[in-house]
Amino acid sequence: MITTLHIKNIGIIDDLSINLNKGLNVLTGETGAGKTLIIDSLAILSGERFSKEMIRKGETNSYIEACFYMPENENSIEGNIIISREINLNGKNLCKINGRMVTVNELKEFMKKLIEIHGQNENQTLLDNSYHLKYLDGFIGSKIKVLKEEYKEKYNKYMQITEELKNNYGDEREKERKLDLLKYQLNEIKEANLKQKEEEELEEKRKIMLNSEKIVQNLKEADYALAENTIDSLSIAIRAIEKIENIDKKYEKISTNLKSIYYELQEISRDISSENEEIYFDEEERDDLEKRLDLIYSLKRKYGNSITEILKYSEEIEKEIEYIENLEEYNLKLKKEKELLQTQMDSLAEKIHNIREEYSKTLSNKINNELKELEMKNAKINVKVKYNELEYYKTGKDNVKFYITTNIGEDEKELSKIASGGEMSRVMLAIKKVLADSDKMPVLIFDEIDTGISGKAANSVAQKLSIISKMHQVICISHLPNIAAMADYNYFLSKKVLGKRTNTSIKLLTEEETVKEIARISSGEINEVTLKYATELRNKKAS
Repeated sequence: MITTLHIKNIGIIDDLSINLNKGLNVLTGETGAGKTLIIDSLAILSGERFSKEMIRKGETNSYIEACFYMPENENSIEGNIIISREINLNGKNLCKINGRMVTVNELKEFMKKLIEIHGQNENQTLLDNSYHLKYLDGFIGSKIKVLKEEYKEKYNKYMQITEELKNNYGDEREKERKLDLLKYQLNEIKEANLKQKEEEELEEKRKIMLNSEKIVQNLKEADYALAENTIDSLSIAIRAIEKIENIDKKYEKISTNLKSIYYELQEISRDISSENEEIYFDEEERDDLEKRLDLIYSLKRKYGNSITEILKYSEEIEKEIEYIENLEEYNLKLKKEKELLQTQMDSLAEKIHNIREEYSKTLSNKINNELKELEMKNAKINVKVKYNELEYYKTGKDNVKFYITTNIGEDEKELSKIASGGEMSRVMLAIKKVLADSDKMPVLIFDEIDTGISGKAANSVAQKLSIISKMHQVICISHLPNIAAMADYNYFLSKKVLGKRTNTSIKLLTEEETVKEIARISSGEINEVTLKYATELRNKKAS
C-alpha cells in the first residue's frame, strides 16, 4: 500500500504531502482544487508520459515520490519501497527505485506489480490482453494450478531441447548449410598450404623486389669503390710495408693487419658482386609473389589476423565438422524426446483449455451481473478463450481476451475500444469485485467512476469499492455522497490564493468533518437536512 505521497510543482500543486491508509481512501473537494492532479501524479510515477505543461508555472522541474509498504507477497516485493520521478523543463528525466536510478521503462514494468489506475486515460492492465488470461486463471484458482505447473515444467524442457537442437544443428537443412560452409573454409585453407613465417619471408622478398633497381645501383657503386680504389690502394700499402717489416716487429704487425683487411675486403667485394648478380626478378616471379601475398591477405580477412591464427582456426573447424557429422544419433534422441513432450503438452493444454472455456462463461456471467448493478444494464462482457493449434505458450495454447458490448445491437469489441473513462472504471470495478479474492494487485485507483450515475447505482458502486478495499488499498476520487460515506478515510482538497499564486492543500477529515463534507457534496450546502442525510449514510456504513 502507499503510505506517503509527495507531489511538488505539478499544476497548481506547490508542495503537497499525503499520508494514505489501508482500506478505502476517498478524495473529495471543490472543483479545480487538484483532485485529478493527484491521479495524474500517480500515473506519472507509474511511468506514464508527462507533458511539460504540467510543470508549475515559474518552476523548472516537477517531483513525485511515494513510499510503499509491502508485506510478504508472491511478487517477491517486500518491506518499504520508495519510488521517485523528477522531470525537468529541459527534458531530463530522473527515475529511482529505493535510490537506484532506473529507466522509465524499468519504472513502468516495476510499478505494474504495485498499482493500477482506472480513469479516463489510465487503465494499465485492463487494456493489456496479456493480463486477461491472468484474470481468468486467478478466477479459476486451484483447479487449474496443478495442470499449469505440470504443463510449465514440460514447456521449459521443450524449449530447452528446442534451443539445444538449434545449437546442435538439429535442423537438417541448417546442418547441411553449416557443414558445406565449414568444409569450404577448411578446403580453402588446406589448398593454400600455408607455412609458419611464410608471410614475413614473402614480405621481405617483396621489399627487395620493389627496391631492386636501387639495390643494384648501390651495390655496383660499392663494388667499384672497393675493386678499383680501396683494394688496389691496400695492395700498394702492403708491398710498401713488406719492405720494412724485417727491420722492426711493429712493422711486421702492421703488415699482418693490412693483409687481414685486404683479404676481408676481397671477400666482401666477392659477396657484393655475387649479390649484384642475384638481384634479378622477372615479371612472372613478381606476379607469383604478389598473388601469394594476396591469397594470404584474403585468408587473414576471413579466418584470422595471422597465419598462426588461420592454421588454428583450420584445426577448430576440422573438429567442428567431425562433431556435427557425429551428432545425428544424439539429435535423433532429442527429437524423440521433444515429440513425446509435444504429445504430453497437447494433452495438458487441451485440459487447461476446457477448464478455461467452462470458467470463462461463469466469469462473464458474474461480471455482467455486477455491471447491471452499476447501471450498465445493456453492457455484456464476453471472456473469449481461443485455442492455438500451432503454437505453445508458457501458460498453455490459449489466447484470452475480454470483449464487451455496451449497447444493444452493437458489435462486440475489445475493452480497449471503450470511449468513456467512467464506463471503463465501472467495468474494472465489476471485474475487481468478482476477482477480489484472487487478484494480488496491492493498490487500485479509481477516477471518474461515478460519472453519470446516481441513486441505486451509486450505492452499488460504493458497496463494491468497500468490498474490494478489504483486499486492496483503494484510492478513489468522487463527487458522490454515497461513495464518500463508505470511505474508511476521507480527504478534502481545497485551493487558496497566496501571494498571487494558487496552491492546493489537503486534509484528512475527522468523523465530524466527514459528515459535513458528505452533506456538502449531497446538495451543495450544509444544513440540518443534509447533515441528517449524511449521518444516515455513515450509519449505514457502520452497520
